[in-house]
Amino acid sequence: MTPTLIGTKVGMTSIIVDGGRVEPVTVIKAGPCVVLQVKTKETDSYDAVQLGFDDVKPHRSTKAMIGHAGKAGTGPKRFVREARLDEPAELAAGAVLTVGAFAEGVEYVDVIGTTKGKGYQGVMKRHGFGGMSASHGTERKHRTSGGIGGNAPRGTGQSVKKGKRMAGHMGSTRVTVPSLKLIRVDEEHDLLVIRGSVPGANGSSVYIRKSKKRG
Repeated sequence: MTPTLIGTKVGMTSIIVDGGRVEPVTVIKAGPCVVLQVKTKETDSYDAVQLGFDDVKPHRSTKAMIGHAGKAGTGPKRFVREARLDEPAELAAGAVLTVGAFAEGVEYVDVIGTTKGKGYQGVMKRHGFGGMSASHGTERKHRTSGGIGGNAPRGTGQSVKKGKRMAGHMGSTRVTVPSLKLIRVDEEHDLLVIRGSVPGANGSSVYIRKSKKRG
């Protein structure tokens, strides 16, 4: 099975690597994750394992989740995620996965998370627009997008083209950052030290897997 874990982002720091270089890194608390369910092509039409991470009190969960986790011999989990597989898993429900799976020759990982939500933003912050002129004649319009219906094709009038960059909701989207180098694996404290930044705020959940592009 491809090394896969669910974790939470601890935060960013910097470390000194070989040669005296300072590397910016992100620390992730990954696992231990419990296998809640194993899916196969015979029963579910595809191969996958369902992972659960971070215990949650039963009164903060649902009866369905409590019963589902109970079949694997564990309690309800705060985060549940399914990992698709190309071949049947060699694991059984109730198995525990730790960061030790990444210590065995994994050099690069993909990290999936949800970016920080920025709320409703204008075009300058959301898309990097330059804004209107600050000279005479521009009154309270410095940060607007300007005309939005120009250059429409003949026969459609001043309609707004599909995909026009405008003000709107920014952030809080699912993002995959591929091929981040795995600097260190701390099996004692269940930590992964990854070079660079990963999406999300400190304390948010992330999904870590062996890189699909680079081994």
